[in-house]
Amino acid sequence: MDLAHHLPSQEIRYVDTNKSVTDPHIWFDVHIWKNSVETACQKLSEKMPSHTDYFRTNADVYMKELDKLDQYIRQQVSLIDPEKRVLITSHDAFNYFGAAYGIEVRGLQGISTLSDFGLKDVSDLVKIIIDRDITAVFVETSVSSRSLEAVIAGVRERGGQVSIGGTLYTDALGEEGQPEGTYIGMMRNNIQTIVKGLK
Repeated sequence: MDLAHHLPSQEIRYVDTNKSVTDPHIWFDVHIWKNSVETACQKLSEKMPSHTDYFRTNADVYMKELDKLDQYIRQQVSLIDPEKRVLITSHDAFNYFGAAYGIEVRGLQGISTLSDFGLKDVSDLVKIIIDRDITAVFVETSVSSRSLEAVIAGVRERGGQVSIGGTLYTDALGEEGQPEGTYIGMMRNNIQTIVKGLK
């Protein structure tokens, strides 16, 4: 089931200026994820109409939990000084998140975890970190930290100081049975890690 296919066009983000390639990371905007839950509820009800009440009840309960999550993320972001709200990661997974919660997002690689990065990508990011006195960058569970280690080394070569602010979940949940193994737990872990690293 393609949940993103049913989203309003104005909510879709693209990775190219021609708007031919969509950014798949819709789950990082809780409001958009709520739309996806609604779509799932409708589609499941169409497939199994005898269970419509069951799907509707569970969707409504989950929607309320998502509202609480959205409020929690906004409250946590407010703890970060506005000028420090810059999230630097290995690849461009957090654009929906940044747009939804007022955080500037910078990725070393493109949208794909398989994208290559070059010296110019590293030097551009090093310049941003030094010019804006950014103190933390974040690694991802699904991407090697090698790319960001090159950035950290570049910052230090220029007399700056930046550290790993923590590890974020991007393209996969945490282990089953752990809080991060659920969507809500993963999102809470990510924002807590971001706030701790940027405060």
